[in-house]
Order: sequence, then C-alpha cells, then structure tokens
Amino acid sequence: RYVVLTTKHHEGFTNWGSPRSWNWNSVDTGPHRDLVGELGQALRERNLHYGLYHSLMEWFNPLYLADKKGGFKTQDFVLKKMMPELYDLVLKYKPDLIWSDGDWEAPDSYWNSTSFLAWLYNESPVKDTVVVNDRWGRGCSCHHGGFYNCADKFQPGTLPGHKWEMCSSIDSLAWGYRSNMSLAELMDEASIIEELVQTVSLGGNYLLNVGPTKEGVIVPIFQERLLALGRWLYTNGEAIYESQPWRVQVENCTDTVWYTAKGPAVYAIFLLWPRGSLLELCSPIPSPATQVTMLGYAGTLKWQQSPGKGLLISLPYIPPSPLPQSGWALKLEGV
Repeated sequence: RYVVLTTKHHEGFTNWGSPRSWNWNSVDTGPHRDLVGELGQALRERNLHYGLYHSLMEWFNPLYLADKKGGFKTQDFVLKKMMPELYDLVLKYKPDLIWSDGDWEAPDSYWNSTSFLAWLYNESPVKDTVVVNDRWGRGCSCHHGGFYNCADKFQPGTLPGHKWEMCSSIDSLAWGYRSNMSLAELMDEASIIEELVQTVSLGGNYLLNVGPTKEGVIVPIFQERLLALGRWLYTNGEAIYESQPWRVQVENCTDTVWYTAKGPAVYAIFLLWPRGSLLELCSPIPSPATQVTMLGYAGTLKWQQSPGKGLLISLPYIPPSPLPQSGWALKLEGV
C-alpha cells in the first residue's frame, strides 16, 4: 500500500519550498503550502508508504537547454538544480520510494545517477528501506532498478524475472488533469479491476494515476473510480495484498481467470460470471482436503472434480443484473 506524489514534473514547478526553484514552487506562490510534507505526514498517520515522483529533466530550464544544446557535455543543470533538489527531497522527507522520470534524453553519466544511487543505498537516512524504479538514464529502463516500469502502461504478458510495476492512468489520454475529458476516455471500474488483477497475477505492483485540478481537487469522477476500487479491495484484498504469483498465472482453458497465491492458499479471480453459475478451473489439482470459499461470501462452495482433473465449482446464486461489480475471488485450500 503506497502513494506516489509528483514532487516536480517536466515543467519544473516544485510542490515543496525548494531553495533551487525560487518563486516557482508551492510555498512561494499558489497555495503557499509544503504539499510534499503535508501529504507525507497524512499518509504516515495511516500507515501508507510514501513515494516521491521526481522528473530529472525540465522542459524550459535554461541550464538544461544549454546542456542539451551542447550534447550533454556540460552538467550545469545537474549540479546546480536537479541533483541538489533530489538530495533535498531525500533528506527532508525520507521517502520509502523514489519514482524517477524524465531521463530519456541523456545517459545516466550526465544525470550522475550512479553516484546518487550509491549515496542513497549506502549513506542516506533511508538506505535500508528505500526502493527506486528504473528511469535513471537513456537505455536504463527494464534493465536496471529496484523495480522495473519499462514503459508507461507496460504489460509483460508473461511472468517477468524481476519485480515490476504497472503505472496506469484513469484518463486514457493523459496523466495530468484535462478539463475537456469525456466519460468515454476514462477507464471504467471493470477495466481498472482487470488491469489490477492481471498485474498482480504476474507479480507486479499496480500504480493508478489521477490528475488533480490546479486547485488540488480530485474531481468527482476520479473519486468515484478510486472509491469503487477501494470497495472491491475491501472484499477481495486478501487475494491481492502480500500475494505471490502462483505456478500458473492465467487459466489455460479460459482467459478470464487469474491466479495469485499466499502461503498454502491459492486464489482464483474470475472477471466474468460464468453461465449457469458453474466455474471450471483446469489448473488446480484437487485433493480430498480441498476446500473452496468465495471472498465476501459466508460458507464453503460445493465442487467436484472435472473430467480434465481440475475443479468444477458451483458458485452461489447472485442476480447478475443489479450487480455492477466485476471480478470475484475464490480461495482454494488443499490444492
């Protein structure tokens, strides 16, 4: 459970009172508040991990543009602006996660990434707890990092050999707020749940983005989507949080069932309610001790061995029409 705040995006405005960003930060202008500090305090009071997004590059900074024009042979921007701010963020706010971005135009040697990461992991106040992503220089993504992002909305298809994260946005066309967005351009509840389930089954973390308005408001449609996901997780979070990939990630005989595991339990998450309320699972091998329950539903479910050695599970009768939910989780014990 973690939240990542954009401390500074490519336009260079800092959401804390950076001394290197005079009059272009949230303390000197706008709300006159330290947004990075305030959110961090609120999250930690609720036992949520705190991540800080930080853009290495700045679109309009004259120092960066001069370094870029010279083929990145000088590092004036890195030494005078970017790196002091990154150290400031770590020392002041002690984040659990650093989400680096804006790296792709220059190699890691220009950004001084290796020296910063060496300090972060060996000397910084968060050296024993911090994790970072993989955006620290051109060609770094998907090759180096505590966890891999690889690309925005990355979906590997098969189980990766390295911890990864899928970053997605409720607005399919943007990461920042758009006043002209339409409902058809937003992910619905079912699509968000499907992305979450697929990501976790393949061993990934799911980072879902919303763009607040310039007043700092999360608009009602985004609130509705986030609260719907929260309700789903309230019921089905046992199959998601602290889970591991199982030996099979997606059911071979259907593409709507995804698996996770935790301890001896296996969770089968199905995204479509089957016809006749009978669900066939081909991959789990039952035993005499097999027990099937549904998260959020009291009592055990009846099952029998299917002809293909899997399970045929009788689901509880749930009227399909008034149910907006997508995705239900079965807990399989003794398989």
